[in-house]
Amino acid sequence: MIPNGAMYGHTAHGIPFYHQNLRPGRRQDANDVGSALRSPLLDEFRANKARKWELRDIYGHIVEFSGDQHGSRFIQQKLETATSEEKQGVFDEIVPDNALQLIQDVFGNYVIQKLFEHGTQVQKTVLANTMEGHILPLSLQMYGCRVVQKAVEFILPDQQAAFVRELDPHVLKCVKDANGNHVIQKLIERVSHERLGFVNSFRGNVYDLSTHPYGCRVLQRCFEHLPEETTRPLMDELHKYMINLMQDQFGNYVVQFVLEQGKPQDRNQVIAKLRGQMLNMARHKFASNVCEKALVTAGIEERRILIDEIIMPKTDGVSPIVSMMKDQFANYVLQRALTVAEPDQKEILIAKIRPQLVSMRRYSSAYSKHLISIERLLERTINASKASDKPADYPSLLHKPVN
Repeated sequence: MIPNGAMYGHTAHGIPFYHQNLRPGRRQDANDVGSALRSPLLDEFRANKARKWELRDIYGHIVEFSGDQHGSRFIQQKLETATSEEKQGVFDEIVPDNALQLIQDVFGNYVIQKLFEHGTQVQKTVLANTMEGHILPLSLQMYGCRVVQKAVEFILPDQQAAFVRELDPHVLKCVKDANGNHVIQKLIERVSHERLGFVNSFRGNVYDLSTHPYGCRVLQRCFEHLPEETTRPLMDELHKYMINLMQDQFGNYVVQFVLEQGKPQDRNQVIAKLRGQMLNMARHKFASNVCEKALVTAGIEERRILIDEIIMPKTDGVSPIVSMMKDQFANYVLQRALTVAEPDQKEILIAKIRPQLVSMRRYSSAYSKHLISIERLLERTINASKASDKPADYPSLLHKPVN
């Protein structure tokens, strides 16, 4: 068997790690170093597909096979139906000496995840013990973060708390990291809120988190999984920046989350901020998404007020409907209003949109795709109104192009 020491190096974090050019199991050409290091057994395994291989056939080579694409897949499949003795055989070769290296490996991490899924509780605890003291660098590592997440799902509460304590001083760093944010989300989903003291560090940072590509996800998980007493200070802080967040490429998702899953009083506050701003917000690339969501989630009276704002001409005589029909973003808000409006408002919208479509078709050389969509929706709405007194909804016509 190849000595383990020949396969591993060290990372800047001080955790043993594979040298990328010394990975057994990656054959690129005849001179590839990984090919040179591959054992005869692994070579045979890769070449002899006809043989019915069992875990016992590769004992003594578990670590090497785990670091190989085909070997890793084989071990993963076998662990799902392995006997207790077979699992222990795999476990003993990996833990503790080789666990950290495999956790960070492109193929090995999947074997470790299977041990968390299918191992005994004792094995899971011992495996997690080998990770303690390294939770931060593992959480920031592309493959290590997946194992940390899997571990959180299967370890006992006290060990979950130990993971949290390691990340506590560095939580904002993790939240803003492409890998670490997934670990923080998993902790929020799976760990008892009494143990999540790090959430307090989000206070005073709500705007910063909401406008961050990863922070906005973490904040949504907080609102989704944590109790009111924990999230209320965060929600109150969020309301201070609501108009700005509606117009942010990431913040708008947080606002939409509040509209869709927030408490009624918070949803009402968001909708109140839109009043008097519907046309401006509807023409904004990101805020238009919020306008649509508000029209769908608002109560009947609130929705009426928002749609009245679309129907009524402005003080300068400009019709919001005409502006919205021509706009690349607002036209979708108008379509949404048409699908969710009460019958009386729907009739007014149809009466105002129809002549504009005729005029635009006549005088515009570029009859845009979104005007065609509005025209088709109008026809379907009219036909549905004839067939039923109930409002119709045609979500298939409401998909925005993603830029």
